[in-house]
Amino acid sequence: MTSNFVTRFQALDQLLNETRQYWQLLAFDHLCTPWPELDAYLTGLSDLNLSALDMDQSALQHALANYIPQLNEISALIAVDTVGSRRPTLPFWLSNGIKGRKVNQLQDFVGALNEQHLPVLEWCAGKGHLGRILAFTGVPHVDSVELQAHLCTQGAHSAQQQGLAMTFHCADVLQDPVAHYFKPQQHAVALHACGQLHQNFMTEAAKAGCEKISLSPCCYHLFTPAQYAPMSEVAKRSQITLTHNDMKLALQETVTAPSRVAKVRKKEVLWRLAFDAIRRDVTGSDKYISVPSVNKAIFSGEFKAFCAWAAEQKGVRLPAYIDYAAYLEAARQRQQITERIELVRHAFRRAIEMWLVLDRALYLQEFGYEVALTQFCEKSLTPRNLLIQAAKQKHSVGEENVSTGEESSSASAE
Repeated sequence: MTSNFVTRFQALDQLLNETRQYWQLLAFDHLCTPWPELDAYLTGLSDLNLSALDMDQSALQHALANYIPQLNEISALIAVDTVGSRRPTLPFWLSNGIKGRKVNQLQDFVGALNEQHLPVLEWCAGKGHLGRILAFTGVPHVDSVELQAHLCTQGAHSAQQQGLAMTFHCADVLQDPVAHYFKPQQHAVALHACGQLHQNFMTEAAKAGCEKISLSPCCYHLFTPAQYAPMSEVAKRSQITLTHNDMKLALQETVTAPSRVAKVRKKEVLWRLAFDAIRRDVTGSDKYISVPSVNKAIFSGEFKAFCAWAAEQKGVRLPAYIDYAAYLEAARQRQQITERIELVRHAFRRAIEMWLVLDRALYLQEFGYEVALTQFCEKSLTPRNLLIQAAKQKHSVGEENVSTGEESSSASAE
């Protein structure tokens, strides 16, 4: 996608602003669906139909467009082409130890970058799997920056054993000075760096004038303020203010989640709703209050134990006798409502992500980069498949050509 990002962003921004009542809310806050016009349709959905719609974004938007007409426009605004690159073939010794779909993700990402000339800076590198594949496919040198020292040690050891040109640097990229890692003659890359990690990466790479910048963002809310701070000047003029809850919506696709994970998540929601009902009755509060995240192992135990833990977290004193089974049964009824509210919100999840990604594309354009936005792999490998590729414009219109003394005739980027 190399179309006018400003036009697309503004159209998407307007659509999301007009439909905020459908996506900018907490499902747990509501004891019934908050949209009377959707009540009959949502109530009539079987759990099987709900699950099928939730797994098919296009079908979900089409179904809800009868009630939310703006959804007729959404598919064109979030459409992105998939890169038609060739997946590089890897020897066993290079791919060994990379789990599951990750190997194919890395291959497709490297294929989309198609880099063999510039040295690479690999951001939030982990063990350097991406960097090692880039080095193997022809990149002259890779500098890999990673927080955890033991991962740097393992990565450096693997690179040395495999004869790959890599150097590892251990750094906390949210706290330590990092500007010296970025250089003009360099391709800076970041695959699935979370939130502020990739925002800092973009800021430093753009300031340094790296020749190329490529990233696939992930977990937009992590390490960021409670309210999203837009990066581009265009997004700063938006009337939308995104919270962490809104940004998490962009991540709520489960196409790669194992069925076991989905079952645990469903049970977790049920238990949290049931505890919420207990807490409301005990405290007299009528507002949902979130309970912190917890190790998923707790959900293989007893509901009573979970309630004891949650009550301690929220400073609630539970009575000696509670009919836990009754609260669980009531929560199952409420879960039906919660899932249907979430289904409506999910019709906007890719639109929220596209809004965030376009903000990043516009930010790089404002620094003088030619920017392309594509999908580097199919969603079945990862829903976080959007790829921003930015190349520094060598000459802008009116810029003096140093080698000839003549005016540059190159056209500005679209």
